[in-house]
Amino acid sequence: MKARVFAAPAALFDAAGAVLGPTEWLTVTQEMIDLFARATGDHQWIHVDVERAKTGPFGGTIAHGYLTMSLVNHFLPEMIEVRGVSMGVNVGADRMRFLSPVPAGSRLRGRGEIIAIEEIKGAVQATIRVTLERDGTERPACTIDTISRYFPEGA
Repeated sequence: MKARVFAAPAALFDAAGAVLGPTEWLTVTQEMIDLFARATGDHQWIHVDVERAKTGPFGGTIAHGYLTMSLVNHFLPEMIEVRGVSMGVNVGADRMRFLSPVPAGSRLRGRGEIIAIEEIKGAVQATIRVTLERDGTERPACTIDTISRYFPEGA
């Protein structure tokens, strides 16, 4: 599915409640998990020790929760594109929850909902609730309310 395109940040004001996505599927590989472990220094065996993890609580390695959360940054551009901006910044996130583990080899995709739009300091701030769905399961892997600020061109 293509991203929903907004011609300018102000166009977001008419989109509160809009549903975004779903995105394409992304496979979370062991290589991704290992690279995340190296980048963050989190080498807990449930993530990186394939042999030991086979006898662990998940039957294999799982993605770090923060790796799962960070994949929101991969999916957002597949859900929403705001044009006419001089700059867009991530302001933060609220209500992040890890709802189910993501075993290596899982496929994830994103769905979103624009839950709040407001003007702040000459910019338009959007809060988008992103749900990361795992293929073959009903329970999402993660939900998070992302907060992005879009500064109009010329601002």
